Amino acid sequence: MKILFVGDIVGKPGRMAVRNLLPRIVARHDIDIVIANCENAAGGLGVTREVVDELYRNDIDVLTSGNHIWDKKGIREFIDDYKTLLRPANYPVGSLGKGSVSINDSSGKALGVINLEGRVFMKPLDCPFRVAEREIERLSSRSDIIIVDMHGEATSEKQAMGWFLDGKVSAVIGTHTHVQTADERILPNGTAYITDVGMTGSMDSVLGVKKDIALERFLTLMPNKFEVAKKNVWLQGVVMDFDGKKGKCLSIERINEKLEK
Repeated sequence: MKILFVGDIVGKPGRMAVRNLLPRIVARHDIDIVIANCENAAGGLGVTREVVDELYRNDIDVLTSGNHIWDKKGIREFIDDYKTLLRPANYPVGSLGKGSVSINDSSGKALGVINLEGRVFMKPLDCPFRVAEREIERLSSRSDIIIVDMHGEATSEKQAMGWFLDGKVSAVIGTHTHVQTADERILPNGTAYITDVGMTGSMDSVLGVKKDIALERFLTLMPNKFEVAKKNVWLQGVVMDFDGKKGKCLSIERINEKLEK
């Protein structure tokens, strides 16, 4: 099974990259399932129903998220309408939405996806390590491959999750920091790992935000309204190939593709 994981989609420029670049990447690599992080897809913060529908129309199969999933107030009304729109699984019991899902590809192979959020420099959610164990136990009986989106601020916490889950899941993919790392590898027990899969959006920016706005905040410490940058847009992600019987990763390759005007 070949899976493409698309890095955090930021605003309309990121969605344009998905619309224009994703079909050729899927065809070139013979992709079976596409996963993408969508928590910044609507104006740079959160998602709307319209944006979710747009991303699904562009052949994305599973949408993961993170700490910004709740930033658009309408999310409460529609998150439960979508089976494959995930929020972090370690939100407390009673939270809306779901943190994991199992789906099948065209050949019938089952893929489980778990969304987690780190706690270092972030919210004091339930322990992502213990929640990961719980979700793996729940999904393992009906999933040939399990992918984890580890949405976290600290590289140490993401790396720790990779080692903790090596051999228990098929891949641990880091998201949230929007800067693609060069440490993609297969861990000793067959789990694919990368600290951050990157961003789908403007590279002439500060993590997808217009440079001057971000600089003003750093220089003055005054609050201002972030705006999504629009120039030099790239789609970043990883393509992974898995042994469908054993669930182990055979290869992981970073993707960096520019949206040409």
